[in-house]
Amino acid sequence: MTLAATLKALTNRHHSLSNISSILSNKIQIYFQLILEELLGFFSILRSRRFLDACESSRRDGIQHIDQRGDGGTSSLDHEISQLTKIRSQPHDGMTQLLPRKAKGPVSPIKMLAAREGNYTGRGRFSSSDCCHLLSRYLPTKGPSVVDQMRSCAYVSQFSADGSLFVAGFQESHIRIYNVDQGWKIQKDIRAKSLRWTITDTSLSPDQRFLVYSSISPIVHIVDVGSGMKQSVANVTEVHEGLEFSSLTDDYDDYTFGIFSVKFSTDGRELVAGSSDDSIYVYDLEARRLSLQIPAHKSDVNAVCFADETGHLIYSGSDDSLCKVWDRRCFGTRGQAAGILIGHLEGITYIDTRGDGRYLISNGKDQAIKLWDIRKMSSNINYSPRPRSYDWDYRWMDYPEHVRNKRHPHDLSLSTYKGHSVLRTLIRCYFSPAHSTGQKFIYTGSSDSSVYIYDVVSGAQVARLDYHQEPVRDCNWHPYHPMLVSSAWDGIIANWEFPGTGTSPLPVKPRARRWRRS
Repeated sequence: MTLAATLKALTNRHHSLSNISSILSNKIQIYFQLILEELLGFFSILRSRRFLDACESSRRDGIQHIDQRGDGGTSSLDHEISQLTKIRSQPHDGMTQLLPRKAKGPVSPIKMLAAREGNYTGRGRFSSSDCCHLLSRYLPTKGPSVVDQMRSCAYVSQFSADGSLFVAGFQESHIRIYNVDQGWKIQKDIRAKSLRWTITDTSLSPDQRFLVYSSISPIVHIVDVGSGMKQSVANVTEVHEGLEFSSLTDDYDDYTFGIFSVKFSTDGRELVAGSSDDSIYVYDLEARRLSLQIPAHKSDVNAVCFADETGHLIYSGSDDSLCKVWDRRCFGTRGQAAGILIGHLEGITYIDTRGDGRYLISNGKDQAIKLWDIRKMSSNINYSPRPRSYDWDYRWMDYPEHVRNKRHPHDLSLSTYKGHSVLRTLIRCYFSPAHSTGQKFIYTGSSDSSVYIYDVVSGAQVARLDYHQEPVRDCNWHPYHPMLVSSAWDGIIANWEFPGTGTSPLPVKPRARRWRRS
């Protein structure tokens, strides 16, 4: 007989409470005990609700305070990417059914855990968007701890795809690869070959076997990361094979251009590079030869990348203030860009793809990051930006105040993010990781020695990381953990985490430097 039938029979027979107690079986008593325990647990959550709501209110107030100080827009992004971002980073509707929410905002972890245990979503587990919603609450803003400090400027930094390795490139020919899983132990110390001024870029192959590095020369060198040699001195302890991106020359001083940006394709078979001769190059690593050269822009190409894993689309950004989209499938017949993205008032220092073949962001010397949808690009590929009516050089001059709030009359961007500073060097920006944040943030270095984090949808500045004494040229967010590493011209590689190590950061001693463009 079931529990319901037993209780019904007992009620119909008008048994007294004493009789009911004597008839109940041990199994029924166990059922009641389990129900009582569940109720006690639920009431425990209710008792802590006031405390949780207070915590959430405090957190919201703190973010609003930061937003009011920043230049980020208060209006939300009204576009398809807004919905895509919410789908990736919002919890399942069932997660909000456990307890009512008083205001819009993030669902607390305890509420989400309780909803998961109660199987309110019908899956009995967190979805990827649930995980992103939880992890994106814990921004890597604590610390930092100093990973390394060199005597020369840090120019580039990059986590490997799985986050187990970290690469940092410095001005005085040094590239270091750190093993993150082994306490940031130096796994490989590389001394670069044919260095001209600085390491301009590095890229780690998807399988983490090879590293390429570029300088202000038309040669990209490739290093075997997987070899057992810790000290890798070019052509002394290891061979750093040179990949020629120009006609062969034996005279080091005859190099006519340099490479500012180089990236592996997602299959590791090709490299794409942007150069100071206004061109884009694609190099076939299997054939060991150039497969494509595109006279792409009217000024230096500071940034290039493959749009997605197919390798068909290439994005480029230049000092001519334009982003361009190149489709290799039809390039042979047209020989021209598929379209251009107009909106920046000054040159572009860096671009980053969202990885979906549609969206990208660019950092500009007009002190702004712009978000683009290539489906809105212009087909006017012969468009030429108007020359500015004032003299200005970002390497040693502040951005003129009278144009700081000026907008391009033909701006095609979806959204603009302001607050950081893009001066003195080619500052880099990125989407936050898809796995842990759903790409709901944009983050960037800054010449005011800070790292800025913006909300993609609202445009609000949600965090500013202050520690360095010189421009933060590059920074990189761990693909899976709440960890961000910044690299600056003070030579320091700093690790920001949540909740942090609790140790005091090392003091930084500013040093006088010579400033040049790179």
